[in-house]
Amino acid sequence: MKKGKNYDLLVVGAGPAGMTAGMYGVRSGLETLVVEKGISGGLTNEAPEIENYPGFKQIGGMELAEKIKEQVSEYVEIRELEEVKEIAHEKKEMQVITEKDAYRTKAVIVSTGTKHRKLGAKGEDKFIGRGISYCATCDGFFFRDKPIIVVGGGDSAVREALYLKNIGCEVTLIHRREKLRAEPYLQKSLEKAGVQILWNSEVKEIKGDNAVRSIVRYEKKREITEELPVEGVFMAIGEVPVNELAAHMGIEMDKSGYIIADKSQRTNLERVYAAGDITGGVRQVVVACAEGTIAATSAYNDLLELR
Repeated sequence: MKKGKNYDLLVVGAGPAGMTAGMYGVRSGLETLVVEKGISGGLTNEAPEIENYPGFKQIGGMELAEKIKEQVSEYVEIRELEEVKEIAHEKKEMQVITEKDAYRTKAVIVSTGTKHRKLGAKGEDKFIGRGISYCATCDGFFFRDKPIIVVGGGDSAVREALYLKNIGCEVTLIHRREKLRAEPYLQKSLEKAGVQILWNSEVKEIKGDNAVRSIVRYEKKREITEELPVEGVFMAIGEVPVNELAAHMGIEMDKSGYIIADKSQRTNLERVYAAGDITGGVRQVVVACAEGTIAATSAYNDLLELR
């Protein structure tokens, strides 16, 4: 194994789960490091508003992520913009190889989270960043007073539609079913805001020149196809697990690609744990923080037995 600094616990991913795990690792007396390929916060940074995190009636996702990072950084080092490329699992310790360094650790918590699911419509890849967005808070400002669509029917889609409507966009929501999956509270807010909904509809193609100019919609119930003029398309159709690292390690996953962990966040590999959205289930910030806490506590208990 290459030489590198030794740690008791290394956390991969600095979303709410990873950051919380790092804090609890240090508080348990473990030499801990958190490594993140991007910036801390994960997809929480993209949530326009969060109304169900205890302690805050309403808070922006980016602000909440920053508050968590500010507190956690008092305990543990978070190395951002450092992607983990490989983890070699040995009997007594593991080697974690990143794009910048190599580390040795006795335990690993995988909290790599999820990424946006793509729609798969014709023209989607062509217009990403040129009218197609997966983040209303990141790009919504550029579409004020312009006709845009939000694709999806869950909590994220409705929150994004409400946010975009509030900042002055001309919003239409497109959903493939005839009933939304979002919380009733959010559905009522959407109705109150006057956002138009196109039911039983699928986006078949996204068209334009240097930017998005229209979408082709297929309505299943009436079996009609029409072209609608829009200048922005915001995708909110769910997420898929970021599981490449887990797959390479041989961590067991379910049929959807989420890591299988027990109630103590242990995986099938010894001293390898998983926490947060990568484990599927109820993908909420409060749940991710709880799983990060449990994973770090389990790591501490397991390493204590080795001493």
